[in-house]
Amino acid sequence: MNVVIIGGGIAGLSAAYQLHHIAPELTLTLVEASAQWGGKIATEHVDGFLIESGPDCFLSRKPHGIALCESLGIADQLIGRDPDHAKTFVLRDGRLHPLPSGLTGMIPTQLDALTNSSLLSAEGIAHVTQEPTLPPRPGSDDESVASFISRRLGREAFDHLVEPLMGGICAGQADQLSLAAMFPQLRRLEQEHGSLLKGLNLQQPAPAPLYPPFVSFKNGMQTLVDALVGQLTGVDLRLNVAVTHVDPIERGYLLQLSGPKAEPLHAEAVIITTPAFVSSQLLSTLDAEWAATLLDIPYASTALVNLAFDEADLPVLDGYGYLIPRIEQREALACTWTSRKWRDRAPSTTLLLRVYVGRYDQTDVTQYEDDRLLDIARDEIRSTLQIDTPPLFHRIIRYPNALPQYNMGHLDRIDSVNCRLAQHPGLFMAGAMFNGVGIPDCIASGETAATHVLQYLRSH
Repeated sequence: MNVVIIGGGIAGLSAAYQLHHIAPELTLTLVEASAQWGGKIATEHVDGFLIESGPDCFLSRKPHGIALCESLGIADQLIGRDPDHAKTFVLRDGRLHPLPSGLTGMIPTQLDALTNSSLLSAEGIAHVTQEPTLPPRPGSDDESVASFISRRLGREAFDHLVEPLMGGICAGQADQLSLAAMFPQLRRLEQEHGSLLKGLNLQQPAPAPLYPPFVSFKNGMQTLVDALVGQLTGVDLRLNVAVTHVDPIERGYLLQLSGPKAEPLHAEAVIITTPAFVSSQLLSTLDAEWAATLLDIPYASTALVNLAFDEADLPVLDGYGYLIPRIEQREALACTWTSRKWRDRAPSTTLLLRVYVGRYDQTDVTQYEDDRLLDIARDEIRSTLQIDTPPLFHRIIRYPNALPQYNMGHLDRIDSVNCRLAQHPGLFMAGAMFNGVGIPDCIASGETAATHVLQYLRSH
């Protein structure tokens, strides 16, 4: 039987690996419109510098990422952040303040550490400490992340603590983001315990983890992509091939292609792992209602500016970097001190920094010229870190429409997508729009779709 997977990002690769591993008898084709596998995951090595073009790590507590690494035999290449520089800062009023210790997710649960922090005012700290006394909101209606956190912890804690942490996940606008879609566990804590802090403090201590909270690879995130592709021997792997339409036929689907090997592909089952707006185009002739719903899912565009310096030209930077709250009204949203955060990312006398630019509902920064993006990054580190030295070199990476936004109504939109999906047996979907935008979430989504394909084929 023929199975085609559309999209060679981490969700598509994970689906392909799962299918090939469990059912090698399938005729499996993986098509990717770009010239490389891995989607936003890519690593570049330049003169001793290791530059991540996309995410630089993933959460180990979400099990699918670690499990995949163990299955691929690359878990021994995982590394944690450098413990010698274990500090993160938040920008407030132009000054850097240490992020308080004792955060559970984004919620401060060690109130002594919060009290000793300079990030919040006495009034802001008082609002957080009063959280257990606040009544829960009645009803089960969804609300925005900003509304919920401000209601429970106060607007100051939201603006200067929670929002910058959340911005690093999806670059979103918290006044529009859905609590039910983004952080359903927080609403459950309020409903079940009447308080976030009470609920979190009642949770059983987790067993000692086998891995650090955030993990990467010694030789960069490309390790994961290369390992997956290396396991797909016998799979028809096609780069620079785009699917333009998916048409139903008597036994399955006919996929119209563009690019090399552009003859149509027949498949009994298809997994679509492309972003929602791309999937909408693929399905426009098959199901206009489905395509319209997918097109309603918004995305944020971002750019990454990597900067290399001689360490002797810089002030002492001790930490992993800093977050920039939206309320600071800057075009950058974070600056990672890459070679402080991860060992062996730069030659010993140099320092590698990465500035993140672009937020949802602001100007699409991927349309900016290189010079403008470089100016934004240099202005940011000049203002905050007093670094005015020209970089040894820079690398700019653009990601237009990179991050799906789980805005209010997102779960309803996904329900609609799944309802339409059920009307087309043999079609399946996976990717960041469904159950999380992180690498483990996308792996889980791809593996789940692969499992559903096997169940479908065995029953037909």
